[in-house]
Amino acid sequence: MASSEFDPRALIATSRIGVLATLRANGMPQLSPVTTVYDAGADRILVSMTAGRAKEANLRRDPRAAVEFTSADGYTWATAEGAAELIGPGSDPNGPEVDSLVDYYRRGAGEHPDWDEYRAVMVADRRVLLILTITHVYGAKLR
Repeated sequence: MASSEFDPRALIATSRIGVLATLRANGMPQLSPVTTVYDAGADRILVSMTAGRAKEANLRRDPRAAVEFTSADGYTWATAEGAAELIGPGSDPNGPEVDSLVDYYRRGAGEHPDWDEYRAVMVADRRVLLILTITHVYGAKLR
């Protein structure tokens, strides 16, 4: 039985790995494990991804997405749904697209030992930041 006192955002806030669901052109879901950062103040989930992959193409075509989180014991889960915004990829290591990825890194891991290197890698890898603004969240604690 699910707990009526469970706050799904509590699990989202403490999880770093989620499963991102996007929609393929044929309507079928496409699922990808992703590293997430929860921005509680804005109630949004941040994900860094590589340009050219299925999830990016799906989100550019249809910006609806969901991210599912599961506790380590498998008995607690949360799903966040919302509208996706994609930033990048950037071509300038000091441009706003890469600045958004710096913010993502800082929120998730703190300070990087070499920001110039990080910025160069974000451009070389054609990284894109997904901002999923949560419009609906639900979940359960089963035990």
